[in-house]
Amino acid sequence: MKKLSRWGLSIALLGLFSCGNGSNPGTPKGKVSIIPMPVNVQEKADSFLLNKRTVLVAGNEADKQTAALFNSWLKELTGYELDVAPQGTDNAILLHSGTDTTNAEGYTLDVNNKTITINGNSSAGTFYGVQSLIQLLPVEKASAMYVPGVHIEDAPRFAYRGLHLDVSRHFFPVEFIKKYIDLMAMHKYNTFHWHLTDDQGWRIEIKRFPRLQEVASKRKETMAGHYNEGKYDGKPYGGFYTQEQVKEVVKYAAEHFVTVIPEIEMPGHALAALAAYPNLGCTGGPYEVGTRWGVLDDVFCAGNDSVFTFLESVMEEVLPLFPSRYVHIGGDECPKVRWEKCPKCQARIKALGLKDEHALQSYFIQRMEKYLNAHGKQIIGWDEILEGGLAPNATVMSWRGIEGGITAAKQHHDVIMTPGDYCYFDHYQSKSKTEPLAIGGYLPVSKVYEYEPIPAELTADEAKYIKGAQANLWSEYIASPEHMEYMVYPRATALAEVLWSPADKRDYNNFVERLKVHLKRLDLKKVNYAKHVFEITGAVEDNHKGGVQVKLDAKLDGGKITYTTDSTAPTAEGTAYRAPVQVQQSGTIRAQVFQDGKPFGNEYSQAFLYHKGLGKKVTLAAPPEKNYNPGTPFALVNGVQGSAEFNDNQWFGYKTTPLTAVVELDSIQDISELGTNTIKGASNWIYPPRSVVFSVSEDGNAYKEVFKQTSFTADGINRIRAKITPVRAKYVKMQAVPYGNIPAGAVGAGNPAWMFIDEIIIN
Repeated sequence: MKKLSRWGLSIALLGLFSCGNGSNPGTPKGKVSIIPMPVNVQEKADSFLLNKRTVLVAGNEADKQTAALFNSWLKELTGYELDVAPQGTDNAILLHSGTDTTNAEGYTLDVNNKTITINGNSSAGTFYGVQSLIQLLPVEKASAMYVPGVHIEDAPRFAYRGLHLDVSRHFFPVEFIKKYIDLMAMHKYNTFHWHLTDDQGWRIEIKRFPRLQEVASKRKETMAGHYNEGKYDGKPYGGFYTQEQVKEVVKYAAEHFVTVIPEIEMPGHALAALAAYPNLGCTGGPYEVGTRWGVLDDVFCAGNDSVFTFLESVMEEVLPLFPSRYVHIGGDECPKVRWEKCPKCQARIKALGLKDEHALQSYFIQRMEKYLNAHGKQIIGWDEILEGGLAPNATVMSWRGIEGGITAAKQHHDVIMTPGDYCYFDHYQSKSKTEPLAIGGYLPVSKVYEYEPIPAELTADEAKYIKGAQANLWSEYIASPEHMEYMVYPRATALAEVLWSPADKRDYNNFVERLKVHLKRLDLKKVNYAKHVFEITGAVEDNHKGGVQVKLDAKLDGGKITYTTDSTAPTAEGTAYRAPVQVQQSGTIRAQVFQDGKPFGNEYSQAFLYHKGLGKKVTLAAPPEKNYNPGTPFALVNGVQGSAEFNDNQWFGYKTTPLTAVVELDSIQDISELGTNTIKGASNWIYPPRSVVFSVSEDGNAYKEVFKQTSFTADGINRIRAKITPVRAKYVKMQAVPYGNIPAGAVGAGNPAWMFIDEIIIN
């Protein structure tokens, strides 16, 4: 055997001991880049060398399962798994789980040059500690790797952190459901809301009612294109999960510390069930499984006791499959038109002395709640369950904005926040025309990240009833697993940090830097995530000089932004962006970020209409409604005309209050043309104004009417352009009066119509 010299031995020992501080240049080292951001992170100088000889130490069965999940990730990087042992000291990853039920998901994680120690307050806490450990590993494949030295103390801000999935409109296979859950756990989500029944399909096997599988799980065709187009593909569509498959999913979720909450819709969104069992509806049918999206009139008959027998029998099979304490019973979007004409429903209203059909819905929900409470379950319902009186023990899921959550919390009911503006991931995430078809809206990653689940209107005591939030994935326009992943990530990554991390720790720019590393992990998981967060973005701003400018930005490392102002396509050799671009003419400002001379992602493109009022001071007499409020009157004179999809945050929405706006020009000057835009879209409850009136003034006190319009005939956008007798003025006042209530026979009849106005044009 060849002996080492003393000098050679010293070098060998130096190399051996250097393994503890990460000095070996050939071995990759992870970064402290964790999403969601932990509560407290203290980096240390030393590091841990993970290699084939490292041992995973796990004492109980739950920790052994967690160790196995860690090994499955590690094998992707190294090609091997670590031995799992009941004890160990050096070169070991130690998993310890306590029994702290007050903060069960909390943990500490400590990395030094000898051991990695995770102390979970419970097995769930240990699991989340391991998820953080995985994010400390490098993303490069190697036979050995360094884990950076760190001490972490962590626990979630909210107890309920959820993702929803609609499998009724489009059906998703079990293997994808498992991947969905796996990615949830990776981001420390703990609740999977499984939307199993709706008008367009019943997706869970109920053995007592075989026609739910034979009839209700299938529809003759599916909408093709957007809802407004009214087109269908003519192809039969169906699918359902057997009870054995449901058990498999629930077990898989439990291994990942994810609770599965089933949703069985009632009393609305029930057409698929009615197609199978027509006696459950008010008219007796015939019915067919829904083929179009939206809200449909046929619902469960609230005056028919056989409906409750049916639903209780369904629950007898559903409840044993789901250990969750919660069952979601829907309760949303239940039209009352059938109940209003149904003898049985009217008889029940009279017999019980109920006020109206809203009270009848409350009766329906409370009756099912009593049944479920008696079987050890609590109900969750969409915020419509507030109408007519809230069931005593119900948890409210607030989706129509935040108002339902505020109301429920003030009544001391638990609330899960899921407002559409921040949590509906079926909305568009980019304004690019190349985006796949979506239902509408606009929800980029940055807006998800800025969401605050606790409404400012609540007191500290009332805020305790906000248990958390979730993102909703409605699948009308999402037909494949790949498309679903594209819509979910990285928006779900952003929401994960909103729900886990302390509010004062959140910083979007820092999040984006960590996301650059995190997306490489999603690559390893083969996730088809969207890349818009690194595309070029543009913000239309007041330049505070009586004009408008565009501020461009891109989060891409090594990216170069170029732009044009003459509507031509930007090139890598074009004008480099160095300062906000001033809007000085009508036309389109286009910009692109280039990496290594190649365009990255979608380009920025914004058309502008240049006019005398551009960027001038605007005063509004009354603010628009919350749901359609661009946030500043500046949007009325920013040169950007709102889109027909009304998803671009340009439209000012009013219902009952007139829009009265005054634009102040720089000086008294000649005016010969005035204009604005409005929308006519009855199917979306949007009606043109009763009237639009323009008046002008030299001093801002005495106004003279110069134009009035009361007829708006075009469907979609109506562009009002009024050539007037030239007049001199400094102030231009516009008043638009809302339509009022929607007429009988129209969609939304009796409700206040929306009025949308955008851009006050002065020439």
